[in-house]
Amino acid sequence: MRDALGLMLASVVAALVISAIWFWTSSPRIELTAPNSLSAAQVQRVAAAPPFKPLTAADDVEITAAIPEKPAIRTQPGSACATPDALGVSRVVEIDTAGGPRFGFQHFKQLDFLADREVVLTFDDGPWPVNTPAVLKALADECTKAVFFPIGKHATYHPEILKQVAAAGHAVGAHTWSHANLNSKKMTEQLAKDEIEKGYSAVKLALGAAPSPFFRFPELQHGPAAMAYLGSRNIAMFSCDLDSFDFRAKDAAQIVNTVMTKLDKQGKGIILMHDFQKHTAQALPSLLQRLKAGGYKVVQMKAKAPLQTLPDYDEGLLKDIKLPVASVRSVGSVVQTVSR
Repeated sequence: MRDALGLMLASVVAALVISAIWFWTSSPRIELTAPNSLSAAQVQRVAAAPPFKPLTAADDVEITAAIPEKPAIRTQPGSACATPDALGVSRVVEIDTAGGPRFGFQHFKQLDFLADREVVLTFDDGPWPVNTPAVLKALADECTKAVFFPIGKHATYHPEILKQVAAAGHAVGAHTWSHANLNSKKMTEQLAKDEIEKGYSAVKLALGAAPSPFFRFPELQHGPAAMAYLGSRNIAMFSCDLDSFDFRAKDAAQIVNTVMTKLDKQGKGIILMHDFQKHTAQALPSLLQRLKAGGYKVVQMKAKAPLQTLPDYDEGLLKDIKLPVASVRSVGSVVQTVSR
């Protein structure tokens, strides 16, 4: 009996020992109480790593894809140009016309604002069918700008063309009503005033907006009385630095050669041309290419404020014009093909 009891006690003790060993070696709680530590090699790697910081613009970043570069485009400030490597506009200058400043060293030597190899493109005597639109296209193809001095009568003949000039971003001044010589002996102060003011009123009527206070004397003939009057009206007066003499040219090539020969000698300047002339329209694309190839840059002139025309001349012009201004109705609204 005692042997049997001893055997039972030995069995219970053995079971307890086995249970204890299993608990300490197999229980999940050993993972929960395991120390949160790293090996020596892991510690060294963590210590050697640099501290984290966010990327900045100065950081080098590996490029995995790149946008292909586009051809260089020279454009006027603040506007887009669809022509690669166009002549464009190098800078835009704003003109404060108070007191009637004068430009163009052929007659006025007061204001020298152009740097070496800078030019201003100017055109007289328009607007005119075929020729003026061709000039506008050549300028647009090179994304460049000019100053236009239209004749008042021509503005009333072709207001839709003058509107295209303004819509393209060019400055539009005036060139008198009828291209009269304001310095002739027969020209009185009143007649000169009439030519100036009626010319501006005609441009305003054609554009439907106030013109720029820029003026060029017909034949570059300026007299003291007319200059004093323009100054009192705060209108800037333009001569030129070099004359293309395109109205005398036998062909387009002669115009290009005349302008470039003078320009290469002078190095810069306000260029006088005529959008009224057929040869000028034909010459302009080649001339602009030559300017670009020669490293010349175009400066655009803008007026600080538009000109306020005189109401008496605005009203008088409307009374003088017997027929409606051409811009009242477009050609398409008047003439339509109904059969062929």
